[in-house]
Amino acid sequence: MIISHDLGTTGNKATLVSDDGRVLAAVTSTYGTDFGPRGKAEQQPEDWWSAVCAATRKLLVTAAVGPAEVEVVSFSGQMMGAVLLDGSGVPVRPAIIWADTRSVAETAVLVERVGMERGYRITGHRLNPTYSLSKIMWVREHEPEAFARARTVVLAKDFVAYRLTGVLATDPSDASSTNAYDQSAGTWSDELIETAGVDRSLFPEIVASTAVVGTVTDEAATATGLLGGTPVVMGGGDGPMGALGAGIIGPESGAYAYVGSSSWVSVAADAPLHDPLMRSMTFNHVVPGRYVPTATMQAGGASLEWVVETLAPGQDDRYPRLLAEAAQVPASEDGLYFLPHLLGERSPYWNPAARAVFAGLGRHHGPAHLTRAVVEGVAFNLYTGLRAFVENGNQIDAVDAIGGAANAALLLQVFADVWGVPVTRRNLVDEATAVGAAIVGGVGVGLFDDFAVADRFSAELDTFTPDPARHTRYGAEYALFLDAYRRLEPWFDKL
Repeated sequence: MIISHDLGTTGNKATLVSDDGRVLAAVTSTYGTDFGPRGKAEQQPEDWWSAVCAATRKLLVTAAVGPAEVEVVSFSGQMMGAVLLDGSGVPVRPAIIWADTRSVAETAVLVERVGMERGYRITGHRLNPTYSLSKIMWVREHEPEAFARARTVVLAKDFVAYRLTGVLATDPSDASSTNAYDQSAGTWSDELIETAGVDRSLFPEIVASTAVVGTVTDEAATATGLLGGTPVVMGGGDGPMGALGAGIIGPESGAYAYVGSSSWVSVAADAPLHDPLMRSMTFNHVVPGRYVPTATMQAGGASLEWVVETLAPGQDDRYPRLLAEAAQVPASEDGLYFLPHLLGERSPYWNPAARAVFAGLGRHHGPAHLTRAVVEGVAFNLYTGLRAFVENGNQIDAVDAIGGAANAALLLQVFADVWGVPVTRRNLVDEATAVGAAIVGGVGVGLFDDFAVADRFSAELDTFTPDPARHTRYGAEYALFLDAYRRLEPWFDKL
């Protein structure tokens, strides 16, 4: 059996997977985030470790599985963060996570010295405050004492793998989310690291996602309930892991949408996609030799979570009730729009100064209208990413949907109507990233022959077919949505 850990933004999900490809049980242990002014978003790495320990112990008890039956542990983790460790592997400060956008000035230095287009060609990504490299620079500039104690920088799943094994390493998928990785060379970028003015020794060894990075130490066994000596596979970033769990392995696999706290649309490819307008970015896949062109927005599911919890705080039925009511009213059709930039924005604008806006509010608009406007705003924003893929030669005839918010039928129907293609909910709505990690772990220790085993896990559930008339109408409203951002962009900068 395999235990995979999915270290997300709100908690860690431990999932038990059988050798024949069945999800047997799952347990989630949550942790908090410290959101603050000027784009602050931090978490405590020790909270991740505590969540992994608690979830592992509960999972073994819940599933009535002995630790000797666990053949491998693997990971999926939130990307683009920075965990600075001292020489003993202890964090020198809280982890700066993907949502943090404070390193605007540091990013400007990189852009000035390297150039945005060259940075995009080297890394597959724009140079942007959401990435690890500028966050490291920010710590150096604002917290020099903490930075002086740092000896290694890792990402979320790397830290937990280290706590399990005592080995510091990362994999290509997470490395490709740092703005410090040369995608064509397959190694750390000396040019970008030197430009940032940081020491290359801060960056750990890069190993394959399927590499057995070590085994569970006796100390970690005591903390987790696992058996000492259990193999630990490196794993990868949650975006590529979600792609694998959804069965998106190569160009023939089509497209998928992940609707979690952050949300994205993505495909798999044999080479990085360099969009002339730089609307998308490309991660390394956890499948060797493959890449994951992606268009990620900062607050997809997070926008829906925010509006529902703001409009109906503490009400147990708030999600189904508000979504059901939203299905009965118009939003953009009635002139009401939502720009879903609660945490700044990545694709397609790459603007940390962007903010969320309701535009076109009327006296008759109530909670249902606001909720529908948020749903449509997320759909419009992701549509720009899909259009970038199509304009760069990817044929997209349908989209599979995963992630917690994909449980909302209204969301997927609006996606289909805005995008003009069928959208199918997969059976692994909540488990795709965890299953991807399990597959990588199984391949790493030889339980699975190859990544095609993903077909065993994933099946189609509901398919939402676009209404041609609504798609035509949404086309005009999408143009107004884009126009609203263009007009407000100078105002955002003044904030």
